[in-house]
Amino acid sequence: MAFPHLQQPSFLLASLKADAINKPFAQRCQDLVKVIEDFPAKELHAIFPWLVESIFGSLDGLLIGWNLRSLQGRVSPVEYSIAMEFLDPGGPMMKLVYKLQAEDYKFDFPVSYLPGPVKASIQEHMVPDSPLYHNKVQFPPTGGLGLNLALNPFEYYMFFFALSLITQKPLPGALHVRTSDCAYFILVDRYLSWFLPTEGSVLPLLSSSPGGPSPSPAPRTPAMPFASYGLHHTSLLKRHLSHQTSVNADPASHEIWRSETLLQVFVEMWLHHYSLEMYQKMQSPHAKESFTPTEEHVLVVRLLIKHLHAFSNSLKPEQVSPSAHSHATSPLEEFKRAAVPRFVQQKLYLFLQHCFGHWPLDASFRAVLEMWLSYLQPWRYAPEKQPQSSDGQARCVSERWAPFVQENLLLYTRLFVGFLSRALRTDLVSPKNALMVFRVAKVFAQPSLAEMIQKGEQLFLEPELVIPHRQHRLFTAPTVTGSILSSWPPAVTDTSFKVKSHVYSLEGQDCKYTPMFGPEVRTLVLRLAQLITQAKQTAKSISDQCGESTASRPFLSWLGFYLSDTNSSYPANDLDDMGQDSIRKTDEYLEKALEYLCQMFRLSEAQLAQLTLALGTAQGENGKKQLPDCIVGEDGLILTPLGRYQIINGLRKFDIEYQGDSELQPIRSYEIASLVRLLFRLSSTINQRFADQMRALCSRADFLGRFCRYHLMEPGLTDKHLLSPVGQGRVASRARGPRLSLRFLGSYRTLLTLLLAFFVASLFHVGPLPCALLLVLGYFLYAAAMTLLTEQGKLHQP
Repeated sequence: MAFPHLQQPSFLLASLKADAINKPFAQRCQDLVKVIEDFPAKELHAIFPWLVESIFGSLDGLLIGWNLRSLQGRVSPVEYSIAMEFLDPGGPMMKLVYKLQAEDYKFDFPVSYLPGPVKASIQEHMVPDSPLYHNKVQFPPTGGLGLNLALNPFEYYMFFFALSLITQKPLPGALHVRTSDCAYFILVDRYLSWFLPTEGSVLPLLSSSPGGPSPSPAPRTPAMPFASYGLHHTSLLKRHLSHQTSVNADPASHEIWRSETLLQVFVEMWLHHYSLEMYQKMQSPHAKESFTPTEEHVLVVRLLIKHLHAFSNSLKPEQVSPSAHSHATSPLEEFKRAAVPRFVQQKLYLFLQHCFGHWPLDASFRAVLEMWLSYLQPWRYAPEKQPQSSDGQARCVSERWAPFVQENLLLYTRLFVGFLSRALRTDLVSPKNALMVFRVAKVFAQPSLAEMIQKGEQLFLEPELVIPHRQHRLFTAPTVTGSILSSWPPAVTDTSFKVKSHVYSLEGQDCKYTPMFGPEVRTLVLRLAQLITQAKQTAKSISDQCGESTASRPFLSWLGFYLSDTNSSYPANDLDDMGQDSIRKTDEYLEKALEYLCQMFRLSEAQLAQLTLALGTAQGENGKKQLPDCIVGEDGLILTPLGRYQIINGLRKFDIEYQGDSELQPIRSYEIASLVRLLFRLSSTINQRFADQMRALCSRADFLGRFCRYHLMEPGLTDKHLLSPVGQGRVASRARGPRLSLRFLGSYRTLLTLLLAFFVASLFHVGPLPCALLLVLGYFLYAAAMTLLTEQGKLHQP
């Protein structure tokens, strides 16, 4: 597409909008590349907001744009490769961004689409915590409504890119798309690798022309000097918007302004949906959820966390040491030290707290769990490998990670307690739920990690002394009302101060801390250990019943003359879903999880055995058919909370059998409804007409009488207990007279088996009538043998 240079920007925009409707995607991208190369920034300025919206979609979600969250290379290889090349950090779109950046253009971004806490803060005329918003709030002439942020091109582009993960709803056909294969996920990974490099101390340069590389221009009015990124900062204290002041940034910080902006935008748009005040309100059971993340959202955040760990761990050992701060270091190296604690920690903690408390109790929680475990293990993303233990199984956590563990104490301890409360409410017989318990137990049982957590708790609970030269230092809590330092005799160490500062900044000055290795949490762990033992027993019972249900079927079951036991302890479809392989995995996961929990909390075999007996987990009746946990009251059994949990999750159930007329049972899914009703009428007519004759035959004492009783007599209820497991008496006998039952002929399985038998007979040139006679003769021989083996006949149930 060739545009004369005399065209006005408005005409250029109109032409591009028309091309977006009439031209194919590949041609449109080629035209855009040429426009970006040929046109000056003054004309490109007018098309930039439209182009960004056409790519990432509108903020209200009505325009989907290029649908990057569903675009996959294996499904649409041409569109995928073109889009990825165009949006690459070294591609044409980023060249456009830097072209506009050099001219210091600003673009309005509506405050109403920002995350809830940020929007509320700005609308109250308060500066948000993040320096990303400083000096950017623009008030409309009329005031009050329509607040905007004045963003530079790079910020504007990244705001739209990050928010498209939240504002754009997935298409119906994209529900089963694998997130890691989508263009959006891969673009996030490329941007992180480009702007947060793990190798080298400088960012890659963008080649703006074939002549050679040129660095991207820095914003002329940076949001905040990089010197304020120190860990002991005071920017968490809110400032009034009327006091927005310009700052003169250190020229050296221009080197990393893109890295700084990218990280702040991603953290703000993806994590800053919950403030400390909102989190405290959400503890109320009547609180309404303000924002609910999706599984895709969580997976992208996990990618960010993993890359941030690799980015921070790319510092050389001499740069990590405290003495390194006294030497000259590049801004990028300083940024690597401050990235996680300064920008990510608090917002991630509140995000995880919300997910732990409000995510559904299903297997999709695995995404949240893995995101949490990724943050807890920065050593997994370090260049050097952890030392292997002597047994060759678990890796020992190096002592160099002790400061990270202590300064992130709540993300280990408080969230571990939150996971325990979830695990106690889930069905641990499910392999996916058992796997989650195993994963958490395995991570926390890594050698030396539990000791580091205990050391962190000791530092937090350590009494504190006011030291004159430290009296001016306050804990960096979002709402600081005064110093909480007290005059205890022991001396305060810097490490203790950091741990206390971490806890109070995340939970507030009046937080109530529950030690992870204290008696309260230990009680929860013992309960979880007891439920793991129960789940292992339940899985074994299911496995045994699967084997028995196959081995105990009579011979004629293979011909279809056998019905599944409707009073079985476990539904047949559940057994089919579980399978022997899933049961084996469940047992393995739970066995290892129990072993890891015993290591962490030093639980002995005697304690587990005592707990098992105390909570009634001892197996009964050959290891199955255990009653739920209950107590005997005046009116019968009363379920305990544990018993209700067991019933809800299918761990145990009352052994209730059908005690009515077998002919009047509800029609099953494997029966033909109309045929069952017709056969019932036919058998009822026969039973009424020949009742006296059948009674006379069944009263005989010879072989014919026993043969008739085996087929025509239904056992009474004299051997059946009351429905209540407490009752010791038996119901009155309601033995019915002899009668014929033809219901087995209404089963799909019976009819299919008969058709199969006739088909096989036809292959051997046996006609339908001889085949039927052979089947009847074979059955009579089987029935005669069964009659001789049992004195009291039973109603033949097909």
